[in-house]
Formats: sequence, structure tokens, C-alpha cells
Amino acid sequence: MPSLSELPSDVNRERFVRVLQSLGFQISKKGGSGSHYKATWPQTRKMVIVQYKLRKDVLYELLKEIKKISGVEWEQIKERL
Repeated sequence: MPSLSELPSDVNRERFVRVLQSLGFQISKKGGSGSHYKATWPQTRKMVIVQYKLRKDVLYELLKEIKKISGVEWEQIKERL
């Protein structure tokens, strides 16, 4: 897991969501609140909410949740961004 200082500050949410989809997440705009996306890991049916603005602190917590529910590491995501 990278530290906050190692994370980029300019992650585009649309690209981030496409990367999650290419790694196996199912993406939905329905059932969420406002402009948030719901990313569901199909094997466990657990989900994370991808907010509109991916600030470093939000991205850090999101990456921790993604790793916990799916085992997908930041390096795998970073390669595809």
C-alpha cells in the first residue's frame, strides 16, 4: 500500500472506474447517491463507493477497501491508469 505522498493528486475518476471494470469489478451508477459510482466485486458481492472527487485521502481509503474485498493491489491499478 502506498503512502499518501506517493499517490497521484490528479486521478481521473472516469479512468479509475474503467480500470476497476477491466480488473473485474461491476460498475453501477444506480443505487448510489448523486454522482457516486458503486463498484461491486462479483465473487463476494461486496462493494465500494467511488466518489466524484478522488482526493489523495479519499483515494487512499478507497484503495484499502478495494484490496480488502478483492485483493487487487495499487500496483495493478496504477499500471492501467
